[in-house]
Amino acid sequence: MVILYLEYEISTLTNQFHMLIFKRALLFVFLLSMSFMNHVIGQEFNESAVKSIDQAIQIAASQDKITFKSDLPNGTYSIDMNGEMQNLSFINGMATLDFETDRKGSLQMLNYTINGEKKMQLLHISANKDETKRVKIIPLWMSLLPPLIAIILALIFKEVIISLFIGIWSGAFIAGGLKFGSLYYFMISLMEVVQKYIVNALADSGHLSVIIFSLLIGGMVAIISKNGGMAGVVKALSKYAKGRRSTQFITWLLGIAIFFDDYANTLIVGNTMRAMTDKFKISREKLAYIVDSTAAPVAAIAFITTWIGAELGYIDGAIQQIENFPLETTPYGMFLSSLKYSFYPILTLIFILILIRSGKDYGPMLKAEKRAIQTGQVSPAKTKNDDEPDMEDLSPVAGAPLKWYNAVIPIAIVILMTLFGLVDTGMASIYDSLVSTGYSGNSNWGSVWSAMGGMGESQSFFQKLGNLIGSSDSYVALLWASLSGVIAAIALTVGGKIIKLFDTMHYMTVGFKTMMPALIILTLAWALAITTQELYTANYITGMLEGNVNPRFMPAIIFVLSAFIAFSTGSSWSTMAILFPIAIPATWALCIGAGLDHATSYEILLNAIATVLAASVLGDHVSPISDTTILSSLASDCNHIDHVRTQLPYAMTVGVAALLCVIISGFFPLGWIFNWALLLLFVITFYFIINKVGKLPTH
Repeated sequence: MVILYLEYEISTLTNQFHMLIFKRALLFVFLLSMSFMNHVIGQEFNESAVKSIDQAIQIAASQDKITFKSDLPNGTYSIDMNGEMQNLSFINGMATLDFETDRKGSLQMLNYTINGEKKMQLLHISANKDETKRVKIIPLWMSLLPPLIAIILALIFKEVIISLFIGIWSGAFIAGGLKFGSLYYFMISLMEVVQKYIVNALADSGHLSVIIFSLLIGGMVAIISKNGGMAGVVKALSKYAKGRRSTQFITWLLGIAIFFDDYANTLIVGNTMRAMTDKFKISREKLAYIVDSTAAPVAAIAFITTWIGAELGYIDGAIQQIENFPLETTPYGMFLSSLKYSFYPILTLIFILILIRSGKDYGPMLKAEKRAIQTGQVSPAKTKNDDEPDMEDLSPVAGAPLKWYNAVIPIAIVILMTLFGLVDTGMASIYDSLVSTGYSGNSNWGSVWSAMGGMGESQSFFQKLGNLIGSSDSYVALLWASLSGVIAAIALTVGGKIIKLFDTMHYMTVGFKTMMPALIILTLAWALAITTQELYTANYITGMLEGNVNPRFMPAIIFVLSAFIAFSTGSSWSTMAILFPIAIPATWALCIGAGLDHATSYEILLNAIATVLAASVLGDHVSPISDTTILSSLASDCNHIDHVRTQLPYAMTVGVAALLCVIISGFFPLGWIFNWALLLLFVITFYFIINKVGKLPTH
């Protein structure tokens, strides 16, 4: 029955050929799992059935306690369960732990050390009707399955919504204790996809802010498209964008200019330049690539961005873990000094310029560009054989004046209001911090700015500005900006008697509608991220690579680890939150333990700091479940999987070069000049590769 049920659920995934392959593969995996799952994954335990975690500690469940059995000498030992230390008093090889749970159960991460070796174990603990505990061991490698299932299915079937849904479902089933043999538990995990994971993804205020911001931007773009403003922008830019090369360069330039936030960058640049790139037969895949590969990279290395607060907080917290850190520096100073090791973002921005200058492409992008040039079909969604519907018609209404300022003014207001919101919320936050330390001055901007100089050590202008933006609430700023942009667009449209108010509001809702497919994907990606957090995916990945290594290899190891975590979770921010507290203290300890001097150790530490951030951007770029990748597809009106597939070879090309730079600089931490020479070497290499391998997409 379970097999038949699963077949029915996936019956609409794809065409009959793919369906046959998928069903047989699923049947094989399911039957194989049923045959040995209970032996490999673990048993349900009670007092009469004890399962070893390893040779040193065993677990059993009793009426109201969890019992630990061990050959350890009598005494008290600490065990970490879900980040909370628990003291176990072993007497004659036995220790007990009180633990409250319900029938649905809970997941517990167990960490302990045996003979100097760290151990991790994921336990699902639940209770029977008579309150007898049941414990099931879930191998941590299974925490990789939900994101991998979603990614693999999305790449195979080119349908991301059902792929993400199945990935979340698999995570819910694993988190529920892997209870095979009953249709009931399959149904419960299926219901929890919506009841628990999607609802929790939408319950996050930051996620809701991004959704509302995106909807408002979509509504604004629809209005300024129908009132002729966007067509006016195309007309005005046509004197500068006279061909494919110059149009792509202007797109790149706008991506650099809107450096303060990656979300605002993707939505503004993608929506603004789409009509212009269509005019010169530039594929939507190419537009999405330029938009995506300027947004996060420039936000990652710019001095003043909405990322800076989180980055500085992570760096400061990690440095605090290092006892008697001998160097006097600030988190902001460390961030600025680490930029010379930010190889991937810098190389990505230069790589785009090389592609634009040469006019050549390779891989799937070459095919997309040939299609656009030869057939005029800038998007595969416009081909006759594709069932995917086109975007709504946002061409200007009849008689609309093609005035560029009807579009530029709302967009400029979005940018200016974002900056205003960042400063205003940052000032409010810093004022609250000052008051908590005894400040009694005014709350106006001038007074707060002056008082910032007294917060600890003296601060330069850029340090104060960085702390200001870092203390701001970027979500509030984006909401203010998008609402202001919509109001301005409505006022210009109705006030200019271009479109009546009723029709203007209709077109605004049409704009909301165009954003919905990508927002559904984005919500599912967030829900999938919750499953990876619940299953400790990142902890497992980092735990696998912990150990004694050459400290000069640490930046390279961190690069691979950071990219893989970002790829698996779809979030560079969560990658930073996970890795910074581990990478910084571990790198410093390894350097000092290896006898390296403080200057060399500090350079390797800076390399590690930059690498966490840079490689997480790479992981974002190649992940189909990344929020910025999804938003880039949305803003460019590009099929999401087509965007991922065409961007992947370019991102990996730059990623390999960046990894080589990280390895070389790890062994030769010689500072700015040496690193810029490395960058120049790879830029020249890129130029020759593109001219040798790339082809002009003209025939």
